[in-house]
Amino acid sequence: MKKLINRPEDVVTEALEAMALAHADLLRVSYDPNIIVRADAPVRGKVGLVSGGGSGHEPMHGGFVGLGMLDAACPGAVFTSPTPDQILAATKAVDGGAGVVHLVKNYTGDILNFEMAADLAREEGIQVEAVVTNDDVAVKDSTWTAGRRGVGVTVLAEKMAGAAAEQRRPLAAVADICRKVNANGRSMGMALTSCTVPQAGKPTFDLPEDEMEIGVGIHGEPGRSRMKLKTAAQITELLVQPILEDLPFRAGDGVLAFVNGLGGTPLIELYVVYRELARILAGRQIRIARSLVGSYITSLDMAGCSITLVKLDDDLLGLWDAPVKTPGLRWGI
Repeated sequence: MKKLINRPEDVVTEALEAMALAHADLLRVSYDPNIIVRADAPVRGKVGLVSGGGSGHEPMHGGFVGLGMLDAACPGAVFTSPTPDQILAATKAVDGGAGVVHLVKNYTGDILNFEMAADLAREEGIQVEAVVTNDDVAVKDSTWTAGRRGVGVTVLAEKMAGAAAEQRRPLAAVADICRKVNANGRSMGMALTSCTVPQAGKPTFDLPEDEMEIGVGIHGEPGRSRMKLKTAAQITELLVQPILEDLPFRAGDGVLAFVNGLGGTPLIELYVVYRELARILAGRQIRIARSLVGSYITSLDMAGCSITLVKLDDDLLGLWDAPVKTPGLRWGI
């Protein structure tokens, strides 16, 4: 194992300390429990938006804390759900009197711990609405899920719901934006290599040099199939076809097209995939209204990518274009 770390058990804490140093203008970090909070939180009269999950997926979620996106993130240990006390602390830290939305990826541990934290927050008089993302079309049930996994749509929902909250939309309306993005979005990923969890010190799974995994999860969970390596064009087709069929997407739709790197794939290769995606969508008369290409939801050092498509209307388009200023995503400021 070759990694830029000191001790495996200190990776998360040291990364949080670095975020506080590097982005002091955007966020603050609290420890015991670990939470990342928007620098000016709580914002009076604004709905707070909280998400979280295991570390190792950076910049998700801590890199999306700031103006126009998340008010707080709860980083668990690597690939481990945040605890209820983390989520409760984050909820209390961002409650500006208008309620708090919990945006939760569909993993069993995340669901249980966010539910417990929401109940505790409500007992303290905080209004909480929870929304679950489950956009992965690869498999119905996986290692850590009942039902579909929450993946790429999560970041897009954080952005659009964050914009809605900045507009001072009420709690139910901000939660409804999360639900709308999730309902209109589908994702699928693939891996060329495994990832290596620092404390494990070895690859999570074995993937021969001449093979790839289609439909893999962001923790290395098994996908739909393992097969011999193919070209970028063939791989993109394998990912896009199930996405298009699942919603389904139709000719004339305008979409947000998101090509995401899983941590070990260079940007030049992600753009090759985006080129193939644009070609496939043009052939089906689906219009790319907005795009995002880069590594935003990673799986440590895994080589691979995921594709997410979200069907856009005028409201979602405006929310996507609204100003955002976070460590991991910023424009319009």
